[in-house]
Amino acid sequence: MTNLNWNNLGFSYRKTNTILCSWFKDGQWSPVESRKDDNLTINAFAGSLHYSVECFEGLKAFRGKDGKIRLFRPEENALRIQRSADFLGIPAPDTELFISMCKQIVRENEDFLPPYGSHASMYLRPTLIGFNPQLGVKSSTECLFMMLCSPVGAYTGGALEPCNAVIARDYDRAAPFGSGSYKVGANYAVSLYSYNKAHALGYQAVLYLDPLTHTKIDEFGSSNFFGIKGNSYITPKSDSILPSITNKSLIEVAKSIGMTVERRDVEVSELATFEEVGECGTAVVITPVSFIDDKPSLESDEKTRYTFYSDKECGPKSLKLYNIITGIQYGEIEDTFGWTEFVD
Repeated sequence: MTNLNWNNLGFSYRKTNTILCSWFKDGQWSPVESRKDDNLTINAFAGSLHYSVECFEGLKAFRGKDGKIRLFRPEENALRIQRSADFLGIPAPDTELFISMCKQIVRENEDFLPPYGSHASMYLRPTLIGFNPQLGVKSSTECLFMMLCSPVGAYTGGALEPCNAVIARDYDRAAPFGSGSYKVGANYAVSLYSYNKAHALGYQAVLYLDPLTHTKIDEFGSSNFFGIKGNSYITPKSDSILPSITNKSLIEVAKSIGMTVERRDVEVSELATFEEVGECGTAVVITPVSFIDDKPSLESDEKTRYTFYSDKECGPKSLKLYNIITGIQYGEIEDTFGWTEFVD
């Protein structure tokens, strides 16, 4: 066991025992290689370096109340990276290889898996990159699939500590009919400029609008959006939103406890009617949002502020959803959905 402070991990890189690599060449994947060195040797002309031929995933492993190690819905991540790879025109590992590498990386780095009760977990970062040297703008023919991991705490502000956000009306994270619904690195690169400007202004998150009309809510820079109104769980429907596995899970949980689920267009003005608002994603599960400022531009002093449940604590309905998801992840409640995969 390492000497890490499990209660103050944050969300950052930490060197672990190993990473896993498999190369696709000549129509097949190589045997999985376990490496102690996190550094790679890559050709300077690789497609991933020049044309963003790259996609990735994020999922977690949890040490449960019963001592067992659980992965949360890894088959969904396998399907999503396959979808992203198909968009890029590159090969992707099949579901069996993907899940077996998830389990192997956890076993090889088990001493970095936080103990039950720490509210921490092991974050897995499956990453697929174009590897062969090329000059032309085209899909890579050879790829490297890596399975990486790091122990993590909460992504922003501590577990269930509310954050604030600003609407970036003068910036887009995705183009109409573009790559917004795929987990490709380029989507995150284009969000950095507006995020850095917003962060300098004191905001912790950026909320983007639909890139076609700028009248409807899309998603946050690294998470899906949801709002609570009465007994309804409401989340945007858009072709430029990443299909979040956490959001998908929250929708199923909300239905199971008798909430109405609405996945539809959400006009910006509807923010005034929400009792609770949150970010949701693998890294955060749920981060409640205390207020959102809507500005004509990030630099503008003019704004409309929408405030929600509290700036101190999570709203009751969001908290109930959060507790069910994390209860399943940590083996505290029965997984009636069949979402967890055990690591032997």
